[in-house]
Amino acid sequence: MRYGPISPDLFVENRRRFRELLPPNSLAIFQANDIMPTNADGTMPFRQNNDLFYLSGVDQEDSILVICPDATLPQHREILFLKETSPEILIWEGYKLTKEQAREQTGVRTIMWLDSFEAVLPALMNEADQVYLPSNEHIRAVVEVETRNARFIKRLQAAYPLHQYRRAARLLDQLRAIKSPEEIRLMQKAADLTEAAFRRLLSFVKPGVMEYEVEAEIFHEFLRGGSRGPAYGSIIASGPSACILHYVSNDRECQAGDVMLLDFGAEYANYAADMSRSIPISGTFSKRQRAVYDAVLHVMKFATARLVAGGNIEEYHAAVGAEMEQQLIKLDLLNASDVKNQDPAAPLYKQYFMHGTSHYLGLDVHDVGHKYRTFEPGMVYTCEPGIYIPAEGLGIRLENDILITKTGNDDLMKNIPLEADDIERLMRR
Repeated sequence: MRYGPISPDLFVENRRRFRELLPPNSLAIFQANDIMPTNADGTMPFRQNNDLFYLSGVDQEDSILVICPDATLPQHREILFLKETSPEILIWEGYKLTKEQAREQTGVRTIMWLDSFEAVLPALMNEADQVYLPSNEHIRAVVEVETRNARFIKRLQAAYPLHQYRRAARLLDQLRAIKSPEEIRLMQKAADLTEAAFRRLLSFVKPGVMEYEVEAEIFHEFLRGGSRGPAYGSIIASGPSACILHYVSNDRECQAGDVMLLDFGAEYANYAADMSRSIPISGTFSKRQRAVYDAVLHVMKFATARLVAGGNIEEYHAAVGAEMEQQLIKLDLLNASDVKNQDPAAPLYKQYFMHGTSHYLGLDVHDVGHKYRTFEPGMVYTCEPGIYIPAEGLGIRLENDILITKTGNDDLMKNIPLEADDIERLMRR
């Protein structure tokens, strides 16, 4: 892989924590993601299933992880099934993991080739009372393509209809919400690559540059740093495009006097960074642009201070919304009297700040975890307020990644320029 080695202790500990949540006589089976087709014989780049990666560290297709803590045979309590290299595979694809490499990388002692899975499965099912299987249960997920895990679930239930089938996602969502020190190290690396790309842009962006040229600079910096690329589709939105929240066309020419909204983040070892910045294409904010920028920055600092252990997302978003109202009143975008008499179920600030302020971050950009869970040390949230004014062709969003700690929080992007004066100074160089 392009990224550096990860200690197998991370995955050994993740499996230990997962096993502790299983009732007696349980079996859990995790499948790798499919290699997805495009057209003809084309395929998309492979991206591993995050639950499988979290529990094993294996970043290879056609892999299966089995966890069966109460199996009679010790060698059946953890099994990793892998695709074996053949002469043909070696010619066309290169080497796959050997059994010894897999043991060193994952800490799993029993490694078998994939073609033995069907022979071992009946013995595992015979000892299990309940079977835990993963599925994508993210509240924002829209799944129209049947996954490898989904196909396996249907096949297993048809072959073994009398077993109790349970949701592994409930357990993994609970575990993955709290990041270990090793995970934080990987996320910090993703943040550092994101910083390098942003600093590169500050001397590159100018009137006449195409948005896709800016995107190319980001890709360059990510790839040269050991990343496979962006953790999500990069948003390079200049001028009025910044008011389109998920703008990814990136095909507009940057115009003098406009502000460019940048929302991008590196992926490193499957972990995501997620950053937003807004920069003046000509190098200097106008008075109005600076006022809106400072308002967003004020709300960002207000929100960051409240991402601490013991809080909850509902109260947090309510407090941030109330603070945003005051900033919008100062910008003459809202009327104080109207705000006082507004419908609480439809706050007026949503006209200009229509998305949430924070979401979980980790292996997924919108990482898994119970939305209403109390903030705890080890959780990583984004903090991303914004103000969008289509009538002025102006959209500003600022975003950093915040680790909640026992004593407060730690900004994983604290070294990335954020203050308007710093942005302007660096763009003048």
